[in-house]
Amino acid sequence: MSATLQALGLDSSTAEFLQSVPEDLVPGRVARVDKGLATVFTEDGPVRASWSGALLAEMAADAQAGPCTGDWVVLRFWPDDRITLESVLPRRTTIVRAEVGGSSRGQVLASNVDVIAIVVGLVPEPNIVRIERFLALAWESGARPVVVLTKSDLVGDAESVAEDVAVAAPGADVLVCSATTGAGMDDVRALLRGSEDLGNATLALLGSSGAGKSSLVNALAGVELLDVQDIREDGKGRHTSVRRELIALPQGGVVIDTPGLRGIGLQESGEGLAAAFPDITALADHCKFKDCSHVMEPGCAVQAALDDGSLPYRRYDSWVKLRREAAYMARRADVRLRTEAKKEWVRASKSYRRDHKPRP
Repeated sequence: MSATLQALGLDSSTAEFLQSVPEDLVPGRVARVDKGLATVFTEDGPVRASWSGALLAEMAADAQAGPCTGDWVVLRFWPDDRITLESVLPRRTTIVRAEVGGSSRGQVLASNVDVIAIVVGLVPEPNIVRIERFLALAWESGARPVVVLTKSDLVGDAESVAEDVAVAAPGADVLVCSATTGAGMDDVRALLRGSEDLGNATLALLGSSGAGKSSLVNALAGVELLDVQDIREDGKGRHTSVRRELIALPQGGVVIDTPGLRGIGLQESGEGLAAAFPDITALADHCKFKDCSHVMEPGCAVQAALDDGSLPYRRYDSWVKLRREAAYMARRADVRLRTEAKKEWVRASKSYRRDHKPRP
């Protein structure tokens, strides 16, 4: 395993896959994607690559097949100095949200991530419902979610807030830090440690604008890599990062910085939602009816927990909203897939009739 690629977060499964790649292709990892071009880190340094014809065909059939930040890819170097990105290697983990604008398609934010840090500023006061939404997205990706509460130097009750967040984030660690004073940063740096058989870990930062993601990257790197801006007078953040970008840290480890997310639409109601709400999932297993909607059926364990106070109504309402949204998106995706399949059948039928016209 190349030391350079290992420093970029190369894992054992991807390294094994690369052994079957033809020798005339060069492996690399996508650092960022622009319109029709990608910046790719290779053993010999960063290069800019355009899409191959085969990759364009895959993207026409499936938009998520296109390269994204964090992807492992193979490149072809041509005699005329052109560089093409030939194919995207299988992804271990994928962060996917529903596209902004109501589309039923998913948008890949980043891939091959080991840990997702949901970055939340302690100023203004954290939005618990929004954190739960981020957690559902993170759990669905296959990576390990962690909540990182920043700007602890600006409040006096950071640990108390962290306890409240931990109640809404079962199964996920909650860290408190300050990029300004350095408090708690050792715990954040520990997220970047890989294992003996893997490269350095890849940490993706997700959060709203103004949460302190860029300041966190600078603190992890030990140098000012990214510009930072103060939050607005109304408490809302300003967009500092404008694109998703992979950053290899000097001390080891890889960080994927992302722009602030206003919309966090869920694409599916799969394992992510269940993992984000394990308490409600466990209660639902004890309902009298398997198809219980957890609204008014007799013998509903979820409603019983609401009645005795062991399940807060706020958390239940958040779960219901996310569950309903994810189910709606799944139905829309089914309709879209059926429509696309019908269009493909019509196209194939027309092509067949054109190519097999009876001779006069």
